[in-house]
Amino acid sequence: MVSFVTIMQGATLRYVVAGDGTRIAWHTHRGAGDEERLLDRAPVILTNGLSTTENFWRHLVSELATTTRLVHWSYRGHGQSETARSGDYAIQTHADDLLRVTEAVRDHGAFAGAPVHVAFSMGVTVLLELYRRRPDLVRAMVLIAGGADHPYASSLALRLPGARAALRQGLRTAASVAPRMAPVVRRITASRAIFPLGRAVGALAPEAPREELEHFFRAVGTMDMRAYWECMRSLMEARASDVLPGVRVPVLVIAPERDVMALRADLDVLRRQIPGAEWMLVPRTGHAMLLEAGSVVSERIRVFLRGLP
Repeated sequence: MVSFVTIMQGATLRYVVAGDGTRIAWHTHRGAGDEERLLDRAPVILTNGLSTTENFWRHLVSELATTTRLVHWSYRGHGQSETARSGDYAIQTHADDLLRVTEAVRDHGAFAGAPVHVAFSMGVTVLLELYRRRPDLVRAMVLIAGGADHPYASSLALRLPGARAALRQGLRTAASVAPRMAPVVRRITASRAIFPLGRAVGALAPEAPREELEHFFRAVGTMDMRAYWECMRSLMEARASDVLPGVRVPVLVIAPERDVMALRADLDVLRRQIPGAEWMLVPRTGHAMLLEAGSVVSERIRVFLRGLP
């Protein structure tokens, strides 16, 4: 497997090369001591949501980094990863990138078994696609605030005849305009008004930390808009619910109490269709629950990891 290494502040940034030549970045969060001390530990791989910034994981990193080989990677067009050289941002392509990262993580360490995977939002369907293809690379899964299929899969509006086709056409039409909207998006995401607006429409819970989320908004504004839009188009095509009944590893599903982006009904499908899945509903949280109730979520994940056979 071809890989590259770069030294960045606080961590060693590594890359795998995707099938189309795109360089996909990953690194290990360091705890007390250097990275080598944790190479014989079972890895835990973190998979983001669409445009999620690394600070979303800070509570989990604080909880686990000193005792766990905690690995973070970035989708193509996100973070330190390159934009797709082929223009391909399909969910199945993200899953293939995760497959290559997982193999690289396992090859780099001294732990012979499969890693545990923790996925947030869009990462849930990406992880399930990895499991469809290579279940041997998944020891256990934690699925947070994301469904197996596209967002709002359970909503009546998208079940109306022609609704999904119309949505696909609208996203396809807007794709040519999205790159030209980058300056406007940057101004909007840098605005101090976006946080209270998110609270007003219910996208953010009352406990949402303003500084952390404004960091996220600004990061979205600096993204390649074509990459963002193509990822969103692919997410709206996602369909991995057929994988659920065949899952044979321990699974923990963590759901926000009120989330306008990941409907409770979509997450409840995970609980009902994955055999033996554990369930946690976190009160007073929305889609940014990793920041809104990070210590509660992290403690529950720690307990889940300790209980793995």
